[in-house]
Amino acid sequence: MKLPTVYDAPPEEVIRRIAQHLKEKVKEVEPPPWATFVKTGAHKERPPEELDWWYVRAASILRKLYLKGPIGVEKLRKEYGGRKRFPMRKAHKWKGGGSNIRKILQQLERAGLVQTVERKGRVLTNKGKSLLDKIASQILKEEIVAQ
Repeated sequence: MKLPTVYDAPPEEVIRRIAQHLKEKVKEVEPPPWATFVKTGAHKERPPEELDWWYVRAASILRKLYLKGPIGVEKLRKEYGGRKRFPMRKAHKWKGGGSNIRKILQQLERAGLVQTVERKGRVLTNKGKSLLDKIASQILKEEIVAQ
């Protein structure tokens, strides 16, 4: 039998659980003081309303690294970008903010979950992969028990 991976588990639940794990157990990942006031990109009009958005974004980045592996800040900016509306012209696609993505990646690197690959971007370490797989298997076990 194949071991469950992140590919098998529902993405929303995986991200929620990883965010919870990062908040409770990984002290290297912590929002900076400016995180409560900052927008996540130029296309946004307001900062996130959710107080724990830093951990959710970090969890989402970990999942994206697992699925799309080596990926750089520019590609992640593109992933987290959106539509910017203008008053007198058509809307355009804008990239997300790079600073928060970069700081999150640096924190995840300090925690030992991510490492840099020269000229390619960042990838998950074995510790990061096992953390994500462990959380995905817990979610799938709970789903099987619930049925």
